[in-house]
Amino acid sequence: MTPRGIRSVFGSLLRRRNGAAGLAILAVFTVLSLVPDLLVGPLQTAVTATGGDFEPPSAAFPFGTDDLGRSILNLTVHATRISMTIGLLATLVTVLVGAVIGIAAGYVGGRFDAVMMRIADFFLVMPTFVLAIILTAILRDVLGTGSGAIFGIKLSLLVIVVVIGITSWSSTARIIRSQTLSLRERAFVDRARVIGASSAHIMRKHILPNVMNLIVANAVLTFAGAILTETTLSFVGLGDPLQPSWGQILESARTHSALGLGAWWYFVPAGTAVVLVVFAFTLLGAALDDILNPKLAARR
Repeated sequence: MTPRGIRSVFGSLLRRRNGAAGLAILAVFTVLSLVPDLLVGPLQTAVTATGGDFEPPSAAFPFGTDDLGRSILNLTVHATRISMTIGLLATLVTVLVGAVIGIAAGYVGGRFDAVMMRIADFFLVMPTFVLAIILTAILRDVLGTGSGAIFGIKLSLLVIVVVIGITSWSSTARIIRSQTLSLRERAFVDRARVIGASSAHIMRKHILPNVMNLIVANAVLTFAGAILTETTLSFVGLGDPLQPSWGQILESARTHSALGLGAWWYFVPAGTAVVLVVFAFTLLGAALDDILNPKLAARR
């Protein structure tokens, strides 16, 4: 997709109510993830907490406090960076792996295609959440959960990114493969073969640009799924307590019986943030579906 094509799609999204609403919601959360310190100050800890335990919402603490007296507003805003970063990285891994395998399998065909699609089928039929829990536990044991980091990202968070990528690429690969099967029979691909273009060149210069729309549309929905998966994994205790995400906040609220104590403010902000982000990507997915599939939009 060329820069002009990206601008065209972006303009089309803004002209649609669902697309504009989705972009507006994501813009808010993007700002929260980029400058949390500027908006709510440094991340509060048990040492720097300024409130009492389970204080309800007030002028001093608009979202109340947690069991340690930390501001829920502070935690939720800082958690935005972690959750959005994991969602973005996991989406990149998922789309990259799925697109590469889908294009290669669809173009090369034969035994390679059969083997890769059987592997994809395995990941499709396996319960994603169960597989994610198993892989997370294994990778945490292999890589550890200490203070190690790669490119500034803690290993405990990278484990979740890798797990989401491993368990989510198969549907992307199947979608891209189906389109590649059609494209490889087109005249422009045949002409490229005739003039001696290599398979790698054809896949990179001729196939990839023509499936980019599918990749972008699939990435939008993958991001929403990545956010939900990260939240769920953190909620069951597989996150990093020192790097609070929305799922980690929900897990802490459950651990400290916030619901039983009537401390609804402990879990509502983080839960609402998850719902809003997923809703935003759902709106964008619907808008992109109309833009990239005009025939489908015409039938509605």
